[in-house]
Amino acid sequence: MEPFNRGLNHISEQPSNNSSVQTPKPSLAGESGDKGRRIIINVSGLRFETFEQTLCQFPETLLGSSAKRDFYYDIENNEYFFDRNRSSFEAILFFYQSNGKLVRPSGVPFYVFSEEVKFFELGKEYLQRLEIDEGYISEKKPVLPTNQTQRRIWELFEYPDSSMPARFLAMWSVSVIILSIVVFCLETLPSIRCKNDSSGPGCEKYSDSDQAQEVWYRVIEVLCIAWFTLEYVVRLLSSPQKLVFIRTFLNIIDLVAILPYYITLPMNEARVTSLAVLRVIRLVRVFRIFKLSRHSKGLQVLGYTLRSSSRELAMLIFFLLIGVVLFASAVFYAEQDSKNSQFKSIPDAFWWAVVTMTTVG
Repeated sequence: MEPFNRGLNHISEQPSNNSSVQTPKPSLAGESGDKGRRIIINVSGLRFETFEQTLCQFPETLLGSSAKRDFYYDIENNEYFFDRNRSSFEAILFFYQSNGKLVRPSGVPFYVFSEEVKFFELGKEYLQRLEIDEGYISEKKPVLPTNQTQRRIWELFEYPDSSMPARFLAMWSVSVIILSIVVFCLETLPSIRCKNDSSGPGCEKYSDSDQAQEVWYRVIEVLCIAWFTLEYVVRLLSSPQKLVFIRTFLNIIDLVAILPYYITLPMNEARVTSLAVLRVIRLVRVFRIFKLSRHSKGLQVLGYTLRSSSRELAMLIFFLLIGVVLFASAVFYAEQDSKNSQFKSIPDAFWWAVVTMTTVG
């Protein structure tokens, strides 16, 4: 009975001259210094040669363990035979030769190469490194509260796909966000804005108009702020990791979208703050539009993409600044002698250069 005789029906690209050798281990020329025997590995007809000591660097893998790789030993041809992807095995063998560097061949799809990595048992650690290098983002297992009631509340507000009430709550939250953004924009209409700041543009004919419309907008604003506050407090109290919750970017956006209302409320009553300060604080409310990213996977993917491409974007901006300086200087000196020139200095020409370079001019 011949043990370890699997997958022998293959066509070898190179004829074997030692098929009659009945040694239990494949070797070519006996020992080679301290590297051990030279081993033949046949992958779908393509033969590879390496030293046994090279494979033994990773004894937990399929090729590194003699007990595991002997299952694929072809005693007739004195070699190990694997009916696997030939192009991928070059990178697998390089993994042993380079002491743990795993690089996917350019012509091999990721899912094919990942299957080869699993088959040869290189380990989950190296597979995860490969996924990170290839740009694949593995979803982390969510941390849930241990208390059952707290867990249900957390899933209701944080995971819209967990149940039908959670989906309804997410749709309601999105509706409130959109409504608040619409109110924020409509508040800038002269018929509403001029009641608090009559010095602004277009306020001459609205100085004595009715204030009923303004009251309705304020009521809607108060209701939206009340919902945002309730949502933030409930999610904070039900969070399993409160410090992580506070430091999360999307939760910081939620807090920034709420605070301006509570900051300006006592200022409006006391009337001790200038209108310029109130304008700046109220402007921060525009960050509410980023609350939509909590309920949109597409916006979250866009954020991850921008963050991973930060170096490339910084390089693009750097080259854009170089072009702005060069072309702004050129147009300034080109029209310096013209009395009708609109470029009084090189900084005056910066905007022209930016608009011309980023649009059709």
